Amino acid sequence: MRASTKPILAARRRRQLHPFFFRMGPVGLSICSVLLISLMAVLYLSQLGQAVTTNQEIQRLHRQQATLAREDQDLAQQIAQEQSPVYIAARAAAMGLVPADPKTIIVLVIPHLKPVPSDDQRLQP
Repeated sequence: MRASTKPILAARRRRQLHPFFFRMGPVGLSICSVLLISLMAVLYLSQLGQAVTTNQEIQRLHRQQATLAREDQDLAQQIAQEQSPVYIAARAAAMGLVPADPKTIIVLVIPHLKPVPSDDQRLQP
């Protein structure tokens, strides 16, 4: 009696250990496979869409950076041009200003006047 019950118990245990997929038929397995593949495709396309969006944002930022660099270079060139002595002399002449004659300048000397401190010296009371 013991010998005949052992194979039955072993078969029951094997049935309990079998995964759910092995008990499904081919139609159920096909449906599960299609669903899993569809889910993976949706996840992949979602990640791909995020990557494309991020790439477009990076390209937009690169274009903006290049535009700002050109504007910065143009402004630096304009500042350099407007700080040149030739430009300043031309603008002053256009406004009607003329250089002063050193012979006609009157210099006032004030006794006991303290000199103005330079930028590197601290102002003291």
